[in-house]
Amino acid sequence: MKFYCFLLFLGITLTAQNQYPKDYFRAPLDIPMQLFGNFGELRPNHFHAGWDYKTQQREGLPVYAAAEGYISRIKISTFGNGKTIYITHPNGFTTVYAHLQKAVGTIQELIKKRQYDEKSFEVEIFLRPNEVPITKGQLIALSGNTGASEGPHLHFEIRDSQTEFVINALFFGFDTLLKDSKKPQVTAVYAYPLDDKTIVNQSLRPIPINLILQKDGTYLADPVMANGRIGFGIVATDMDDVSFNKNGIFEVQAFYNGTPTYAYQFGTYSFDEMRYINVLIDYAKYKKSQQRIQRLFRTAPFDLSIVKTDASNGIISVVPNLTGTYRIEVADFFKNKTIISIPIIYDVKSGVIPKEATPANYFIKAQKEYIFEKENWTVTFPANTFYNDFELNFAVANKVLTLHDDTVPVHANFTIQVQDSTHTTFEKEKMFLGRIEGGRISYNPTVVKENIFSARVKTLGKYGLVLDNVNPVITIAKPIEGKWITSQKELKLSIYDALSGIKSYNAFLNDQWILMEYDNKTRQLTHDFSDGIVAEGANILKVVVVDQMGNSTTFETRFFRSQILK
Repeated sequence: MKFYCFLLFLGITLTAQNQYPKDYFRAPLDIPMQLFGNFGELRPNHFHAGWDYKTQQREGLPVYAAAEGYISRIKISTFGNGKTIYITHPNGFTTVYAHLQKAVGTIQELIKKRQYDEKSFEVEIFLRPNEVPITKGQLIALSGNTGASEGPHLHFEIRDSQTEFVINALFFGFDTLLKDSKKPQVTAVYAYPLDDKTIVNQSLRPIPINLILQKDGTYLADPVMANGRIGFGIVATDMDDVSFNKNGIFEVQAFYNGTPTYAYQFGTYSFDEMRYINVLIDYAKYKKSQQRIQRLFRTAPFDLSIVKTDASNGIISVVPNLTGTYRIEVADFFKNKTIISIPIIYDVKSGVIPKEATPANYFIKAQKEYIFEKENWTVTFPANTFYNDFELNFAVANKVLTLHDDTVPVHANFTIQVQDSTHTTFEKEKMFLGRIEGGRISYNPTVVKENIFSARVKTLGKYGLVLDNVNPVITIAKPIEGKWITSQKELKLSIYDALSGIKSYNAFLNDQWILMEYDNKTRQLTHDFSDGIVAEGANILKVVVVDQMGNSTTFETRFFRSQILK
């Protein structure tokens, strides 16, 4: 079994690059390729599904279709990928173009018509093969910074059209557009004691291992003195010759005395697997320090297809009269490789660094279902809510539920319920179950039935009932009341809600609904006068914003505009 898994892995590694067409797709931008983020890069709660092309720190660059096909889907969202176009190609793959500023030509006309038909900025359009055909190299959009983008860039993906698996674009010949002669950087190696009896370098908690660069370019670690079951983790990034920033690695392989123990390669995976990033890394360390340690072992199996392991799941058993060498190989797509050798020696010295204390009063087995009740609170954890067994802190005090803390990752939704008979019916209509992080409250969709509030959530921490009877805020930076604004190309307003968040926004010019695009990063609403709704002369603008609890605010102003520019 041990060798079979790794022979299979090596087979996949060797053949993956040969099963995809190398010259079918062109680059989506006509500028030198630089990457702000690469495939498989570690992101919050997910692996990066594509490439982030740098767009020279600006928006509005032409975006071209990578190959012939048809537009199969368009999604306009204020979050996630923002404005996104999907093109399905006859060779069985789909390309995705995201964070767009806007589409062009008939594609933009189609989007805007649907937005006005549905009276909504956020729309999703599915199209048949003959509706919007596309040729290779056709201009489809302009690059932007919409959705959850943290700066101007183009997010580009290649997917298997049938399975929806995302695939590393380097397999399709894009490696010829990117020069990379640099080895991956391993900035830290950690050794993990994996049970209460194991000690590593006199530590009962994970401990960093010192590395020494050798003349041949490899690294030799200080000896690991241990007994019992141990594992290793790495902090690693990669750089190419032209992008000038750190990105994710492509491949990791680990060996013990020359025998493969653990490996993974960022070649292809499904969206259903994305959340397993939280068990591939040391999640607790990440939440505490933002450092992502990629673990080269697992204490329980999980369904992440990129991981190949031996029968011991990458765990090394250090026993008397046996020494060994653990080797880590970290590689990029261009076969640049960093190699680390770690001597392992059996040792029985007592621990000096104690295990980190965690308040806990219950032991959770990940594969079992649990129901906890205290005072007026009930929490239900279905089986497999968590990845690993752990000790849970469950408490209620001052009307606040404490469910451990967010250093333990959650894989599936669990349910929180609280019974309340102290508030009025009107107040209950304005209440939700919120997660409390210091002075910040996060909204969770909440169902109220009689006196029971219920929410399905995916994060541990503190929860409480929150009353939100505060209206949203609407502001305009430059008041236009009674003014002529003929020279303005657009209208801009800002909207904000302090507690439950914005649920809906609608704007009207002279009682006619108008499209206003919402940018959640700047909290701005924007209407483009080119839509042709504005009237000659006097106009009345009305904007209505409603939060998740039904609190609403209306903004009205009167302005003048001439369509004849002098």
